[in-house]
Amino acid sequence: VWIGELGLNANSQSRILSGIRGFYRYLLLENEIKEDPTALIEMPKLGRKLPDVLDFNEIEKLISVIDLSQPEGERNKAMVMMMYGCGLRVSELVTLKISDLFLNDGYIKVTGKGNKERLVPIGKKVIRQINNYLERTRNHQHIQKDSEDILFLNRRGKNLTRVMVFTIIKSLVKIAGIHKKISPHSLLHSFATHLVEGGADLRAVQEMLGHESITTTEIYTHL
Repeated sequence: VWIGELGLNANSQSRILSGIRGFYRYLLLENEIKEDPTALIEMPKLGRKLPDVLDFNEIEKLISVIDLSQPEGERNKAMVMMMYGCGLRVSELVTLKISDLFLNDGYIKVTGKGNKERLVPIGKKVIRQINNYLERTRNHQHIQKDSEDILFLNRRGKNLTRVMVFTIIKSLVKIAGIHKKISPHSLLHSFATHLVEGGADLRAVQEMLGHESITTTEIYTHL
């Protein structure tokens, strides 16, 4: 009770209680006490905080500021459109292979956490941009050994790093004048949020994002 009266938020209360619980568990293991007085204490409910979400106009603005006159422009546009249009995580984006693309059939194969594969639909606009990138940029690059099948390459013809993708998105957000805390993961959250807001079936969203539990996907229904 006294912790609640201190005016601390739920996260701070939870950390303090976890420490107290750990101490009493230690005393119990050392036979210093016979009962754990913290066993019946309820932990505060923690809300799951989502990062800022971009609206449709902000997504379009982010894409519109990409400089297509630069060699990496077509690549960056394809990456942003894929992260938003397919709900890809950065780790999934940088490891995506050309052999994972089934563009004629309208889907891609994504390898997520724990090497679990899932099939994700891909829209015509995103397909068009991927083809633009392949034809105008990637096909003219000298590609390093072991990167021949990697879709998104850096200027040296090797696969992009996660840090590089973060840097690219951060730069585009600044140029677009978007005053939100945006990361590449925000594009995934925007994708899921817009799907749920549009009435998409939660199970379908779960499958597209590769969530093991529907509980994880349900956070988008509380926005």
